[in-house]
Order: sequence, then C-alpha cells, then structure tokens
Amino acid sequence: MKFLDQAKLYIKAGDGGPGCVSFRREKFIEFGGPDGGNGGRGGHVILQATHNLNTLIDYRYQQHFKAKKGTHGMGQNRTGGGEDIVLRVPVGTQVFAEDNQTLLCDLTKAGEEFVIAQGGEGGLGNAHFKSSTNRAPRKSTPGTPGEDKTLWLRLKLIADVGIIGQPNAGKSTFLATVTSARPKIGNYPFTTLNPQLGVAAIDEQEFVIADLPGLIEGAHEGVGLGDRFLGHAERCHVLLHLVDGSLPPAELGKAYLSVRREISAYGHGLDQKLEIIGLNKADLMSPGDMERKRRALAEVAGVNAMMLSGEQGEGVTEVLRVVASALQQFRAENPASFKSDPGAVRAAEARNEPEGLPTERGWAP
Repeated sequence: MKFLDQAKLYIKAGDGGPGCVSFRREKFIEFGGPDGGNGGRGGHVILQATHNLNTLIDYRYQQHFKAKKGTHGMGQNRTGGGEDIVLRVPVGTQVFAEDNQTLLCDLTKAGEEFVIAQGGEGGLGNAHFKSSTNRAPRKSTPGTPGEDKTLWLRLKLIADVGIIGQPNAGKSTFLATVTSARPKIGNYPFTTLNPQLGVAAIDEQEFVIADLPGLIEGAHEGVGLGDRFLGHAERCHVLLHLVDGSLPPAELGKAYLSVRREISAYGHGLDQKLEIIGLNKADLMSPGDMERKRRALAEVAGVNAMMLSGEQGEGVTEVLRVVASALQQFRAENPASFKSDPGAVRAAEARNEPEGLPTERGWAP
C-alpha cells in the first residue's frame, strides 16, 4: 500500500430532473386534473471521514466523480429522486478549492460528513401550477444543474506524538521498539519515505506516535522530502526530537538547531509545540562520551537531552513516561484538541501493515 497525502479531484453533482406534464385519466372520472409530479433532486457529492484509511492513494487512479441525475417526475404525482455518492477519505483530510489555498472543510473525526457539491433542484410538474383560474396547466420546468468543482485533498495525519529529527537519527528504530509497528529500518538516510504510525502504552496510558521522514536544511521550502511531511506534525500535540548520538560532540548542536530552524521557518505554530529532546544511540557511547555529548548539546542548543537507545531499549521507558506526562498536561489544558484513534492504528499493527493503518476502497456510489 503506497502512501499519498495529496490528490486532485474533479466532481460533478447530479442535475435536477425535469417536472412532468400529466393528467389523471381513469374510468368514470370525467374531470381528471393535472397530476404531473416534480423532478427529483440531483445526487449530492459527499465527503466522509473514515478511520479505515490513512492514504489518498485511491484517488491517484480515479479523479473524476459524477453523481447521478435526478429522475423526471411522473404521473399520479410521483416525484423523481437522485442518488448521492460518498467519497471516503482518511480522518485528518483537508479539502481545498481549485486554487489549493481556500479551505472548504477539515474532516477531523471518524464518521464526519460534508456535502461538497450540491445536487440540482428538481423541476416542477404541472400539478404545481394548478390554480382556481387555470384548472389544466400544461406547464412544467426543467431541473437546475448540479454543482461542478475541482478540489484538492490534503491529508494531515492525526497523532499525539510526532518523532522528528535529521535522517538516520533512529526514529524508525524507536517507533519499532515502543510500538507493534514495523517500519522499514536501515543504516542509511531517508530510510523512512512516508509517515508511519504506532500505538505506545506506558502506565495504562495509550497514545499514537507518528514517525516522520527526516528533515534536512531547506525542508520548509521542499528540499529533501519537503514541507509536505512537516504538515503531518501540525496536529501532533508533543514533538519528540531525536538527535543522532553517534555524531561528534561538535556536530550535535548543529544537528539539533538545523531541525529547529526548519520547524521555525515552516511556521503554523509548529515551533511552539512542547518538545522533548532525546540523544539516541546511547548503546554506541561510553559513560564518559554520554556526559560529554550531553554537555556539548546543552552548551550549543541550551537544551537538556534525555539519553536513550532505541536499538537496545535503554532509557526508552523514561522517555515514554515524560511524553505521557506532557500529553496529560496538554489534554487537560486543551480539551477540544484533535484526538487520535489508537484502536484503528492497533488493528493495522496486528495485520503488520507497513503503512500504519488498514485500508479500503476510497469511494462508494
């Protein structure tokens, strides 16, 4: 399953059906009046957020969607109808107008729906025009056209914790250690090309962690894997910033500040989020190296880092407890904040899906 977090769609709501001109014609009824029914409303195009998706890949191969027209009215005052179509998207999907700037809706809860294109109204049948002076009207009206739009879908995953850092800092290894997720792990930069999700648990508290692709200088302008993946960190409540502890002491501060500059340049409040710093790969350092590197990072960046080894699990429990405490504080202060769905992520982990969440077809008629 490939990951896709942006897609362009062309949608057309159904046109309204025409009204009917009809007169009642039955045996022994001498003066049957008009009984032409109204046309049916055209089908709406509806977007629905579902927790069973975490990618927009279905919309790479099918971009055009058209709802059905409303059927015409019929005799005996029968009214037509038009069938809606429902386009299913992942929770966290933002919908933009054709300019890719104007936000139309933001679907942040499972089951949330939004009518993105209204079907046309049905035309009026001749029964509607009956009056005291016109007992046999032969007039009807056509239906109105449905809305026609070009849309951009942009996915921003909803997770409690976002793991950030430079490439090869050990982010995927940490995720694999603390969750049941199975991200691709390799000893080379940019092993992670797509965001990965997993559920961590500590002291009876569960939270969703997102492993984001590594950030390099110029990421906020699209360099490397670009600013699109920074967008996935926008909805994380806490950032876990991992620094590669195998770097020389003189490089640690530079590595940390490089990522912080990209976060600050990206904006959208990302640089204001609570950040926990971890000096990873402690298993490659002696006790003396640990202290020297911790001091070097504190002197240059002015931060106190927690020592840990994602590979060996050293210090991981302490880091999770700090993260859980920070999340509790955040949720207490922001009760209306975005809520992740650990159940959906856990179901995906049980199936060992590499992309983090279960999938299904992206739309249904």
